[in-house]
Amino acid sequence: MQTLNVELGSRSYPIYIGAGLLARPELIVERLPQKKAAIITNSTIAPLYLAALQRALEARGVSVMSVTLPDGESYKTWDTLNQVFDALLEHRCERGTTLIALGGGVIGDLAGFAAAVYQRGVPYIQVPTTLLAQVDSAVGGKTAINHPLGKNMIGAFYQPLAVVSDTDTLATLPARELAAGLAEVIKYGLIRDPSFFQWLEGNMARLVRREAEALAYAIERSCANKAEVVARDERESGPRALLNFGHTFGHAIEAGTGYGTWLHGEAIAAGMLLAAKLSHRLGRIPAEDVGRLGALLKEAGLPLDPPKLGLARYLELMGHDKKVEGGRIRFVLLKRIGEAYVSGEVPRAALADVLDAAAVHVRA
Repeated sequence: MQTLNVELGSRSYPIYIGAGLLARPELIVERLPQKKAAIITNSTIAPLYLAALQRALEARGVSVMSVTLPDGESYKTWDTLNQVFDALLEHRCERGTTLIALGGGVIGDLAGFAAAVYQRGVPYIQVPTTLLAQVDSAVGGKTAINHPLGKNMIGAFYQPLAVVSDTDTLATLPARELAAGLAEVIKYGLIRDPSFFQWLEGNMARLVRREAEALAYAIERSCANKAEVVARDERESGPRALLNFGHTFGHAIEAGTGYGTWLHGEAIAAGMLLAAKLSHRLGRIPAEDVGRLGALLKEAGLPLDPPKLGLARYLELMGHDKKVEGGRIRFVLLKRIGEAYVSGEVPRAALADVLDAAAVHVRA
């Protein structure tokens, strides 16, 4: 097991990464303020891991209840959130009850937001079971639900007590979900870690084959990058915004095609390639770097071409993005592989060129 720390003063917390961690309930129990917990999971993960985790916690004297939600991005809504609140209230859960998010990014976001607002704030722990959640969404305290006009528009910054990432859970992950997680892994190399990007170019086949050593290294390196950024800028007032590389386009793709049609990581992959092409169009990076990114995304099994929603629709959807400032859409772009920057000065003609050149591609 490897342990990293997100350094936030009195709210600092560990990230545990390793195989077999669901069989080590002490990692969770030692963080509980009271021996009461509510596991929030979904209908896909529950049959795989819920009973074992619940038994392990109960064997340590923890009183446990659980809530099983429907699976999918389309359920990251107020209605689903209210199902969590209904269950917590029915079981008379108190402020000392810790919510445990057992699942991928949707469950982590829902459970984290529920923890942020239930009785004005209760503790929670992230137990991510997808690669995307282990390397990105479970770390950093961003919690949210979606709105029809924009992804993650309603939420809170609320840090967990710990993140417990059991790499064994990746064995049951569908190939498409694994690829979606690899998109966020690639992102860290692009925006701040050029040597990691080079490592990914030489080791992507190992990751696709789920070689344990390669996966553990990629997760640790990704989490180390994110933990460092979050420690410097918890609430995204500065450098944390760079973690949104590809997300302005990607969130528009998710909203424009209907949440769940494209997986989040798939939309981010296409969005990152659009952002790289826009960076090239603005004279910041050479075409060779765009080609390197495209080749790596393809090897990871990710889509390269976004849906052709039309310039007006993209602009409408991106206009609802959280990064809009002063009415201007702010894009995260590349100066070079390994260095990103934020710009609100993107000419409409350059954006139109990039979007008009994109091939038609909509996930079935």
